[in-house]
Amino acid sequence: MVPAAAEQAPILANLLQLYAHDFSEVLDVEIGEDGRFIYKQLPLYWTDPDRHPFLIWVDGKLAGFVLVKKGSEVSPNKNVWDMSEFFVLRRYRRRGIGTEITHKVWRQFPGAWEVRVTQLNVSAQHFWASAISELTGDVVLPVPFEKEGESWVLFSFDSKSAA
Repeated sequence: MVPAAAEQAPILANLLQLYAHDFSEVLDVEIGEDGRFIYKQLPLYWTDPDRHPFLIWVDGKLAGFVLVKKGSEVSPNKNVWDMSEFFVLRRYRRRGIGTEITHKVWRQFPGAWEVRVTQLNVSAQHFWASAISELTGDVVLPVPFEKEGESWVLFSFDSKSAA
């Protein structure tokens, strides 16, 4: 996992297409008239000091990305870290890579964290519960919530003790 430089924004934009395509199975994600999914916040990751883009590499090959930001998407808490987006290419899933990367991120940004998962993405809920539990040594139960007519769960935990 390495920070993504501004000149790598097109790489992240391409990976976001695969990510959004995966999500279109469980969320109402619309494709634009140009045949691409839109992620309006991407440019902010190189202008907002509270946002951090990363590319995931495995054995010298591009394997995914992580977008981290400061500030909750669920509450007014501006001091919590938010796992905005996390994507590992299918080829690299179920090999421990995702858990390893999440732990690196949580150690790099110690403190209170939130991870949001749509209730329809059951496999992601299992992944996050396991990754968080491995890091903290505690079982962290997700809390259900609604946002814009969608049902989600929220994992809240502190990564300070693992830093």
